[in-house]
Amino acid sequence: MVPLTRLGWGTLVGSVVLYAAGFVLGYPEPVVLATGGLLAVAAALAWTAPSPKLEVRREVTPLKVPRGDAAVAVLNVVNLGRRGLSGLRAQDRIGDSEHTIDLPRLPKGAARTVSYPLPTDVRGDIPVGPLLLVRADPFGLTRRVREYGAPATLLVRPRTVPLAVVPSGKAHHLEGPVSDNAPSGTVTFHTLREYVVGDDLRHVHWRSSARTGTLMVRQLIDASLPTTTVVLDTRGLTEPAVDAAASAAVAAAQAGFPIRVLTGDGPLPDRKMDAETVLDRLALVRPGTAGVAEAMRLARGGGSLVLVTADPAEAARATGVRRRFDRVICVYVGPGQVSAPGVKIVPMASLDALPFLWGSR
Repeated sequence: MVPLTRLGWGTLVGSVVLYAAGFVLGYPEPVVLATGGLLAVAAALAWTAPSPKLEVRREVTPLKVPRGDAAVAVLNVVNLGRRGLSGLRAQDRIGDSEHTIDLPRLPKGAARTVSYPLPTDVRGDIPVGPLLLVRADPFGLTRRVREYGAPATLLVRPRTVPLAVVPSGKAHHLEGPVSDNAPSGTVTFHTLREYVVGDDLRHVHWRSSARTGTLMVRQLIDASLPTTTVVLDTRGLTEPAVDAAASAAVAAAQAGFPIRVLTGDGPLPDRKMDAETVLDRLALVRPGTAGVAEAMRLARGGGSLVLVTADPAEAARATGVRRRFDRVICVYVGPGQVSAPGVKIVPMASLDALPFLWGSR
């Protein structure tokens, strides 16, 4: 395919028409102008015709970054050909936008390194690429495009602040919190409760089920490790809400305690999560439509419950589950004040203020 731009095609067609008109009418001036135009097109084609020998590498660093922190793409271009190259332009696709860089002249064997920032103000995965290297002539009549390298993905995670692990008065005896991730040798029978969807059928207590007429399961406890259950209300989801949920979950995970993260639409995919997995999963959480009352009701008791919501009604509903947990905290990110007897309310005006409010009585 002839690599002419719109300007190139216009120049070519105009020159041909001008040459024909001047020749037919016998005027030499249009013929001279048309000849100049055709020579310009020919020179532009000769400029971009050689296929440049380049080594091109684009790296995204880091590949995972907290929201608001710096991330850059680093472009390295090496001229492996026998001639110097001019008119090179790099075009990199970043999410829904395009970033263009004009590269300086590349002499034979020369290398150029250019970096440019990537957007990190919103959580999520941001596709970067494909990277296109464009060579055009000085007049913009011709343009050749080649694709280099593979696309990359930048994962923008929630911001977190250091929080103290939620205290649990039942962490080291047989009335301790339930744990799905309990190490071998620390799990023991605690009590019987009604079956909920997702329970292991091997834990069904058939004798009690037959006597009560309700399917009952054995509730096992981890006598050494308290579990932190984080419930995130995704209706009208805001970045500070996700940041608060991530901070609470990461604090528990980094201290070595089991964690569960739930939303109104269900639990996050990984059943057993560490701090890195929590951040990866919360980076992709999107606004939902379901409330979290049902999620709190079905959440297995024991350990601590941390609810993050902007809805006063959901905060008040946390009172109904406080007897099933050693401690219930509501991080409230909405306007006004809320009241929930038996629940510690943490009104979060900003993420930076959360550690102080979190630790206050």
